[in-house]
Amino acid sequence: MASVNPFNLSDSEEEAERRPNETVDTERSPSDGVPGRSPGNPFSPPADAEPPTLLLSSNRTSPSGGEGSVSIAATSAMAGTTETRISVDGIAAQLLRDQYILTALEFHTELLEAGRELPRLRDYFSNPGNFERQSGTPPAKDQVLGPGGPLNRAGSISTLDSLDFARYSDDGNRESDERVAESEGPSQERKNFKSSPEIQEPIRPLEKRALNFLVNEYLLTNEHKLSSITFSDENDDQDFELWDDVGLNIPKPPDLLQLYRNCGTPLPPPRVDVSVGVDFGDVPGNCIAQDPPKKPDLSHQQQTEVVQELEYQISLLNNEKQSLAEQIKKLQSEIQTLKRSVSSPPPATLNLGSQNTSHPSSSATTTTSSTDPLSVPPTDNGQYLDMRGVSEPDTKPDASSTQTISQTHSQSLNTLKKRPPVQFAQPNRKLSPAFQQALLSFCRMCSDSRLGAEVSRIADSEESVMLMLGRCLPHIVPNVLLAKREELIPLILCTACLHPESKERDQLLHILFNLIKRPDDEQRQMILTGCVAFARHVGPTRVEAELLPQCWEQINHKYPERRLLVAESCGALAPYLPKEIRSSLVLSMLQQMLAEDKADMVREAVVKSLGIIMGYIDDPDKYSQGVELMLLSLGDPSERVVSAVHQVFIPAFAAWTTELGTLQTALIPSLLARIEKLLMQGEHSLDEHKLHVFLSALQSLIPPLFAVVLQNAPFTSRAKLTGDIPAIEVTRFPRPASPLQDVATIIGSREMLSALLLLYDYQLEQEGTTGWDSLLWVVNQLLPQLIEIVGRINVMSSTCVHEFSRFFWRLCRTFGKIFTNTKVKPQFQEILRLSEENVEASAANDILTKATVPIYATGVLTCYNQDEDRKLLVGFLEDVMTTLSLSHAPLDSLKASFVELGANPVYHELLLTVLWYGVVHTSALVRCTAARMFELLVKGVNETLVAQRVVPALITLSSDPEISVRISTIPAFGTIMETVTQKELLERVKMQLASFLEDPQYQDQHSLHMEIIRTFGRVGPNAEPRFRDEFVLPHLHKLALANNSQTAESKRIDIATQLFEAYSALSCCFISEEVMVNHFLPGLRCLRADMEQLSPEHEVILSSMIKECEIKVENRGMTDAQGSMSIASSLVGEDAKTKFLSKMGQLTTSGAMLANVFQRKK
Repeated sequence: MASVNPFNLSDSEEEAERRPNETVDTERSPSDGVPGRSPGNPFSPPADAEPPTLLLSSNRTSPSGGEGSVSIAATSAMAGTTETRISVDGIAAQLLRDQYILTALEFHTELLEAGRELPRLRDYFSNPGNFERQSGTPPAKDQVLGPGGPLNRAGSISTLDSLDFARYSDDGNRESDERVAESEGPSQERKNFKSSPEIQEPIRPLEKRALNFLVNEYLLTNEHKLSSITFSDENDDQDFELWDDVGLNIPKPPDLLQLYRNCGTPLPPPRVDVSVGVDFGDVPGNCIAQDPPKKPDLSHQQQTEVVQELEYQISLLNNEKQSLAEQIKKLQSEIQTLKRSVSSPPPATLNLGSQNTSHPSSSATTTTSSTDPLSVPPTDNGQYLDMRGVSEPDTKPDASSTQTISQTHSQSLNTLKKRPPVQFAQPNRKLSPAFQQALLSFCRMCSDSRLGAEVSRIADSEESVMLMLGRCLPHIVPNVLLAKREELIPLILCTACLHPESKERDQLLHILFNLIKRPDDEQRQMILTGCVAFARHVGPTRVEAELLPQCWEQINHKYPERRLLVAESCGALAPYLPKEIRSSLVLSMLQQMLAEDKADMVREAVVKSLGIIMGYIDDPDKYSQGVELMLLSLGDPSERVVSAVHQVFIPAFAAWTTELGTLQTALIPSLLARIEKLLMQGEHSLDEHKLHVFLSALQSLIPPLFAVVLQNAPFTSRAKLTGDIPAIEVTRFPRPASPLQDVATIIGSREMLSALLLLYDYQLEQEGTTGWDSLLWVVNQLLPQLIEIVGRINVMSSTCVHEFSRFFWRLCRTFGKIFTNTKVKPQFQEILRLSEENVEASAANDILTKATVPIYATGVLTCYNQDEDRKLLVGFLEDVMTTLSLSHAPLDSLKASFVELGANPVYHELLLTVLWYGVVHTSALVRCTAARMFELLVKGVNETLVAQRVVPALITLSSDPEISVRISTIPAFGTIMETVTQKELLERVKMQLASFLEDPQYQDQHSLHMEIIRTFGRVGPNAEPRFRDEFVLPHLHKLALANNSQTAESKRIDIATQLFEAYSALSCCFISEEVMVNHFLPGLRCLRADMEQLSPEHEVILSSMIKECEIKVENRGMTDAQGSMSIASSLVGEDAKTKFLSKMGQLTTSGAMLANVFQRKK
């Protein structure tokens, strides 16, 4: 142990900086090489020094200290050093800084008598505030006397990190805590702490957090709630509910009132641990016999008393050391005995309901009674739980008492053996074991790790508690108060299970739920595993009385991780709760969290727990509440919450409605009614989000609906699991969103499902549906209602078409190919009525213009991909194209089918086959339709197919005898120029378009010119720049010039209007100076000439555009153009470009306003 000079005075950092040439007197150890010092006695003076003069705080100090340091210790210890005169003010500052107040007072008096008053000392002693803390009780004989009263702990002010809070605690002896606190708090920092008013150490962060906690506690205790709230808001980085959040490794101190009442009383001296090095300066005042200051020097007798007191302290420490050594030996012998008893085979085995652990019987207890831990005097100071509820003697029991203990222990074991297993109320449900197991798999528990195994195995006796402690404590001790607090869970749970007092059990469970401030996913799983193990052990009554209140307390906790723990706990504990509580209190808690919690992950866990509750609830009156919860959660803005609804809640709720018999009679019809109501209300502006919510719920109900059909079929009783049962094809069912949507899980097993599917297909194919009510409901009620709803959907809404297509696809794939071919397709075909004699009947073809066509094509006919299925799809599309073309009906339904199918590359070849049928059709109307369909298909087809299949078909159509067919190919050619990058392909398209523009036979084709200008305006901004500069703009210039000589005013204004829109779109592109001068500006001037006569409001905008282009061309040689030559952006920047384009979109309705657009910029 390093020796420390107890009378050392350390200078401050500021003083050291003012005196760079002076050294600071520091603490020295025997290894410092001080001459003449005895190595054995750290307090012995140097050999060449004078007898030491031990000075208290009232001693007078010589103004001439060695090295400039005012030494209050023996002045002779500084012999041999050079004397340096220092200022009087420096001496005064040192005395005040080191709290030698009486010495400073005498120094001040001497200076006054000499006529040399020092301002520093005058100001200090004239300020009464410097002495207020020194008033108090008279000094006790075991206290160090300060300048005005008792000064505990060598006169330093105790700070929160050095204050020994353990001595205030009322939970027994805290010697171990004191040692930890003393070892962790650096003693040098406490000694260097200055309480002088001149140098006040700033508050530390931990001290501030501790004081904040105590102040907030005081405000709450004394009904200052508003002040507490304000105080908490101002310190929002601190959790005022947990003392551990402060960060100090000490127990919680008493409240402010208790600290205030104890501030004037002396604290009991801490016991010194022999295992910790103690500085001499840290030894309490009663370790040194000190008298009130009477003389400047201590007598030899006083020094002798100091030595005697130290020797007495050494003897006390030696005695304590000896007692601890004996205790260590005793504990080691107990460990050896326990090892022998554990290694030897037990004579009897205690069979518990929740674990298979072997325990020594009473005979083994009798054999080892001499070293049984029960006979060891308690060394835990009452901090550990005595499970027997009786106190043990402090001495070793004799033979009779040992025998009594053994008999009592044997009786307790027999009582445990006779205890009946815990019974849980089973709900009146018919869930398959596989479905129930899959449902419970969403309880996030972990028992496959070492700690998980410990948590899930609850001890049932005192002996097993002891074994549990032995297994867990080695893992607990290194991690207490650190990141591995979950190591405490087994200990807390075992104690909470077996403790006889309910108050203590509540406290332990409160600790469990508050064990970790913000538990992560793994920690929450461990806590949930412990809660389930606790519930299995104690039964439903105690779960309701002890665990649920802990959940209720934290339902509004400010940390989402804690609320997440509550939500997950409600689901995990559902099987172990009384059914009345399960369907009332817990359901209400989760409903409240679903409606009010702002964290997505909490609401997701709530939905999953609600699903688990739905798997155990058996109160039919809660059905309406379940529907309300389903719709509320489906409308959640978070995708993860909605996903949890489809994965867990809806399957579980559907299983319950199946048992109630309301799946087909109430749940599905209610969703269909909501969809119909939505379509009636939103004929013009349909709420597509709500439609998606309802339709997705219906889609999640398809697997349980099919399970109902199988379970209520005429052949269900004939299903046998004997013999060779073929495996189910992997593609037989759509991939389920979760195990709960797997039909095999709902039925019970894949074997049973396979057997039922064989009988299902045979029944549909051979015996029909007579007496099969569940399937007849699907065929006669569900399908007709769905087809009617589909006919009312807006075919232009690609989202609605896609949603219903996916729904019918899953429905047909789930119910199978035979059902689709014999039940679904005939109903659609009857409504569509595709035949040659119906071509001219407009009423019969009205249904072909609705969404029924794309949904039937993409949702029903694409379910299966064999040759006959593909042929049926091709034939249907060809018939629709032919019928719509010949009847001059809108092509929206056909376009919707092509868009939906074209999104999947698998169907590109099929669609090209359909279009080729139109290319070679005898009717020009069908060929026109085929040409226009190519425009939709080009964007999604790869360039190889475009070159091999699309372009040849378009070239064929471009030479069609009918001019209308040739014109119909222009948009498709333009789309190819916009999307394809192959130069050869672009050249072929360019040549074809050039033939349309330059061939004399097309000079008077007004419709062709309109289509070309419209196509140029659409694809020009996105086409290749070379194609735009060399082909598009020159030909637009020619068309504008030719339009000036057009005699037909209607044709002239049509061409001018299309040219204006094309030039407006192309003005946002980069245009080179040469093209600008040779084609763009001349074309604008020609267009302006037309607009002067036909549309003056357009002429104003054109004049401004021409003026700005001319300015740009003139300035091009002076400044480098930055960015685009966009006419709109050149006016007033990017914002003006946006306004410019939006105004041009209003030309047809607001001409007067457009006339003033550019005048405002002048």
